[in-house]
Amino acid sequence: MRNRPASANSSVAPGAERARGKLTRAHLTTAKLTRANLPTKRPPAELRVIPIPLAGDIQPGDSIVNKLLTALRQQERSFAPGDILVIKHKIVSKSEGRIIDLATVTPSSQSLAWAKKYKLNPRIIELALREGKGVIRRKSGVLITETHHGLICANSGVDVSNVDGGRHALLLPANPDRSARAIHREIKKRTGLTIPVLITDSFGRPWREGLVDFCIGIAGMKPLRDDRGRRDPHGYTLHASIEAIADELACTAALVCGKLNRTPACVIRGFAYEPALGRLRDLLRPAKNDLFR
Repeated sequence: MRNRPASANSSVAPGAERARGKLTRAHLTTAKLTRANLPTKRPPAELRVIPIPLAGDIQPGDSIVNKLLTALRQQERSFAPGDILVIKHKIVSKSEGRIIDLATVTPSSQSLAWAKKYKLNPRIIELALREGKGVIRRKSGVLITETHHGLICANSGVDVSNVDGGRHALLLPANPDRSARAIHREIKKRTGLTIPVLITDSFGRPWREGLVDFCIGIAGMKPLRDDRGRRDPHGYTLHASIEAIADELACTAALVCGKLNRTPACVIRGFAYEPALGRLRDLLRPAKNDLFR
């Protein structure tokens, strides 16, 4: 006996094949609509985070680009098109001479009183007040300020870790965007590649324990991805989806750029960024929209 068509062997009722065909066409139409709703820039299949350890310390006047290119050559690595460079702010501040001898700082009576009450270093408190344009919160020995850059953080970002054991304090770069742009230009000049640069620092967060890294200076890419007006795979139109990708990349880099392993920079490879001038201001929420100040 000859084999009969598959439809003859099935128990599908007459007319079901035609209905099945209609369903199939409907499914295909739905699939096309779903694909249209997906972001045009798909998430990368793989991200790589390549550490750039530095053996020696950075001194005022040192070229960060020289140091990083030398370190990459020692690892038999180099920058590649599409790479993003993430740098901890401390080596930027050191190269720019943003180091303060604490012995030269004279605390005010206000700083002395606050420090005495909570057993703190009054010179660091004094620097924090000088570097801030306003105090946001002051309670239980914690001083939260807004810096001249517009950053909200503890002690205006003044830090004594990874400097020289406590004799000097390190300030944030005076203009982190300008610092990032200078490094961005120098890498282009030296390598011919346009490599976005993020400068980062570790901050605490409201309602959450532990520090995470934030982008405080940027050059060469958009710090935000705005998906408002686009549809998700289910057809819902997004209304509030603005993603701080620069901060997410900063946190990704922090997993290899720890405070204790002499790795102040890394390369992130495989992330599809959008080229742009880039500026810190785009990441800062205006005070009028801040519900928690």
